[in-house]
Amino acid sequence: MILSRVKPAIGGEAPVVKRVKGKGSPLVEDYLSERDYVGAITLLEFQRSIGERGEDADLWLAYCAFHMGDHKRAMQEYKALTEKPDCRPDVWVFLACTLFFLGFYKEAEEAANKAPKSQLQNRLMFHLAHKFSDEKKLMGFHQKLEDKDEDQLSLASIHYMRSHYQEAIDIYKRILLQNRDFLALNVYVALCYYKLDYYDVSQEVLAVYLQTVPNSTIALNLKACNHFRLFNGKAAEAELRNLIDISSSTDFAKELIKHNLVVFRNGEGAMQVLSPLVDVIVEARLNLVIYYLRQDDVQEAYNLTKDMEPSQPQATGSVRLNIHQRTEYILKGVVHAALGQEVGSRDHLKMAQQFFQLVGGSASECDTIPGRQCMASCFFLLRQFEDVLIYLNSIKSYFYNDDTFNFNYGQAKAAVGNFKEAEEIFLLIQSERIKNDIVYLGWLARCYIMNQRPRLAWELYLKMETSADTVGLLQLIANDCYKMGQFYYAAKAFDVLERLDPSPEFWEGKRGACVGIFQLILAGREPRETLREVLPLLRTTGNPQVEYIVRILKKWAKDNRVSL
Repeated sequence: MILSRVKPAIGGEAPVVKRVKGKGSPLVEDYLSERDYVGAITLLEFQRSIGERGEDADLWLAYCAFHMGDHKRAMQEYKALTEKPDCRPDVWVFLACTLFFLGFYKEAEEAANKAPKSQLQNRLMFHLAHKFSDEKKLMGFHQKLEDKDEDQLSLASIHYMRSHYQEAIDIYKRILLQNRDFLALNVYVALCYYKLDYYDVSQEVLAVYLQTVPNSTIALNLKACNHFRLFNGKAAEAELRNLIDISSSTDFAKELIKHNLVVFRNGEGAMQVLSPLVDVIVEARLNLVIYYLRQDDVQEAYNLTKDMEPSQPQATGSVRLNIHQRTEYILKGVVHAALGQEVGSRDHLKMAQQFFQLVGGSASECDTIPGRQCMASCFFLLRQFEDVLIYLNSIKSYFYNDDTFNFNYGQAKAAVGNFKEAEEIFLLIQSERIKNDIVYLGWLARCYIMNQRPRLAWELYLKMETSADTVGLLQLIANDCYKMGQFYYAAKAFDVLERLDPSPEFWEGKRGACVGIFQLILAGREPRETLREVLPLLRTTGNPQVEYIVRILKKWAKDNRVSL
């Protein structure tokens, strides 16, 4: 939906404003035929300044302001007209249209009620009922719609906003068959295909319109969005440059262009651009949340979402979500999951699980990729990893090179004991941020150990800088190596841990590992020379048991001619 306004408000749809009847100015008509609303306004203002007002000049001025996206100016002009004693009654519905588009829905309803009954008024009230989520009124105004193009287009737009994209497409195509010159309907059809994720089809339909109207703001913006989905941000930005040049002379869609540039540039300038647009463009808040999550600023992401109440799905036989609801629920789930893990809050994790389950279990999302990701996340938080893999296995072909997906996929594989595949998946990850994460290092170290390659796990520790995370990784290496009978690296890890914290627990672990190495030497499964490294490990401990163990090892070495 194209919005352009300074005042923060909820998005709405641009109503169709009929041309005001009257002679008008032939020159103004010329400007309008070329869609040159700036030129028409300039002429009308000049005529107003010299006292040469044509018939209905003020109405034409408001009309032009509306169509060039200056809805505030249009509202002011219509308000001024309503204050005149000879005001035409239908001006009230024109005023209501501008108020609607500015997001003043209550005021729009009041103005519309002062206008005489008409199809335009009915269409406006139809849209207001949708904004107020008043299903009873919505159906009432729906029943008054006629089989006319304007009414059917209004119905199609409601289908679009309720995520009934195929129903909207059917209406648009039917009207196009009867009116081949309604080229703009191709843009609406393309928008529906975009929402259905058919980006290539959207491009094909859009090209029909752009051949005739190459400077359309809405069409060029949609083309850029398709390029973003089909290719990358650079390709999308290249398409948007043409639009920036075209829109430089008007305020229409300026905020939307700035918003999309931030998205195409992977969040660059998000703080400066998205923050002022949070209450202007609905997606701005959601994209700002995504930006904060990528910056690991979970608290700021939570602050943006804590008061964001996703609209409730309609009460039908099975829950169906529209695209916007899906995005809101997923983001709420991700934020609660991240915060829950960061602060150790079970309440946040439970809320995240519920949000993910709502999306993944909905009738509209259960077979989509986002829906399956949500169910996987839900079971991940419930630690039901067999179920996690059912969902991730079904979509893995779409995310082969996705580091975040592989991180989660690898953890699930390792959690069910499939360490060989888990190791392969972890090694696909390229992100340095993930590769330096202690959770990643811990799981990869465990995979190395379980796959009989403890030396690689030890090398992960050696590359780390000393921190609290280092101790955690050492404990994992020490315990897992001990459990797997890899006593050499278990002894080395317990030795470092004991020097950091001389507790009996670490000494006992090191003692058992050193004795385990000796047993492996006796069994011929460990080189005799390893005994040379065991003795220094034991002597770093002040425990009285050390001398007894050392004497036994030395005696065996002497008897077996092993040089220490």
